[in-house]
Amino acid sequence: MKEDDTNYTPELDYFDDWGLEEETLPTLYEHYAFTAGKGQEPLRVDKFLMNFVENATRNKVQQAAKEGNIFVNGVPVKSNYRVKANDVVKVLLPHPPHNDLLVPENIPLNIVYEDDSLLVVNKPAGMVVHPGHGNYSGTLINGLVYHFEHLPNNSSNRPGLVHRIDKDTSGLLVVAKTEEAMLHLTQQFFHKTTQRQYIALVWGNIENDEGTIRGHIGRHLKDRLQMAVFPDGSHGKEAVTHYKVLERFGYVTLIACQLETGRTHQIRVHLKHIGHTLFNDERYGGDKILKGTTFAKYKQFVENCFEVLPRQALHAKTLGFEHPVTHQFLSFDSELPQDMQACIEKWRSYKTANQ
Repeated sequence: MKEDDTNYTPELDYFDDWGLEEETLPTLYEHYAFTAGKGQEPLRVDKFLMNFVENATRNKVQQAAKEGNIFVNGVPVKSNYRVKANDVVKVLLPHPPHNDLLVPENIPLNIVYEDDSLLVVNKPAGMVVHPGHGNYSGTLINGLVYHFEHLPNNSSNRPGLVHRIDKDTSGLLVVAKTEEAMLHLTQQFFHKTTQRQYIALVWGNIENDEGTIRGHIGRHLKDRLQMAVFPDGSHGKEAVTHYKVLERFGYVTLIACQLETGRTHQIRVHLKHIGHTLFNDERYGGDKILKGTTFAKYKQFVENCFEVLPRQALHAKTLGFEHPVTHQFLSFDSELPQDMQACIEKWRSYKTANQ
C-alpha cells in the first residue's frame, strides 16, 4: 500500500503484513495509512483521523485507540497522541464481514441498455456506487448483485464495476457482466478511449467560451476528504478536463465537461481550482453564495435553488465506448434529472427578470 503526502488507499485485509496473526483478528478491518505533511502542526491523532477518514466518528476512532488499533510510526498510541510532521499514521476500523458488504438488495435500477456482456445504468443522485466505510447498504453494487448473478470482480472486489461517479452526481455508468467485458472496458478507461460528457452548473461567469484545465490531482495535504490540484505536478496524478459554455446566467454558468482522465472528484476540483466551484457542492464550498449581490431577495432566491437542487450540480450525461465483443462503438445519452432542470430554469428566469 502506497503511503505519501497526498494519497491513501483503504484496504480490506487480515493485516498479516502488519505482523498481526489472522486468528487475532476474527473480523475484517478497513485500514488506512497516512504520512503527515511537512507542514503538519501538532494535532491529536483522533482529530487528525476524523479529518482524513470519511464517516469516521470520534467514538469509533477513540475506540480504535483503546483497542490498540492506532499506530504512529509502528507504535500503538492513545487518542491524545499529537501527530507531527512526517509521522506515519495507521488505523484499523472494524468492518462488517465481507459477505455483509455484498448483501443483495432489491434496489430498482434504471437500466438504459443491456446485453450478454454489459449493461448501462443511469444512477440517481444520492446513491453510493459501492460499499465502503459508513455505506454498507443501499449502494449500486448491492442492487447489481441482487439483479445479476456471477458478475465478475474487479481488482478491488467490486462486482461488475469498471468506473464510478460520486454519490451526489447523477448519470451514466457501464457495468461489466463477464470477465472479457471487464478486461476490455477497463483497458478502454485506462487508455482514455472512452467518451464522457458531464453537465455542470458552476458559480461565476466563465470568461472563455471553452477551454482546457490541466493540473495533477491528489489528496489534499491538510483535508483528506478533499482532493486538490497541484499544477507543478509535485503530487497526485495527471488530470485533463475540457469544458464548453452552454448558457450564461450572470452569477452562474452552465457548462459541458469532457474528461480525458478520470481522477477522484476531477471536475469538482478542477473547476474550483479555476475559481468556478460547482453550484451547491458542499465539500468544496459551493453551498455558499460565491457570486452575486447582498440583497435579501437574492439570498432567498439562492437558498430556494439549493432546496430545489440539494446536491452538487453535476450530471454524467453521455457515455461512449467500444463494445468488448462486437467492437461497435456505443453511445448513450441521458436527460438531465428533474432537480437540475428545475434549478437551471430558476436561474434562467432570474436572468430574464433582471435584464
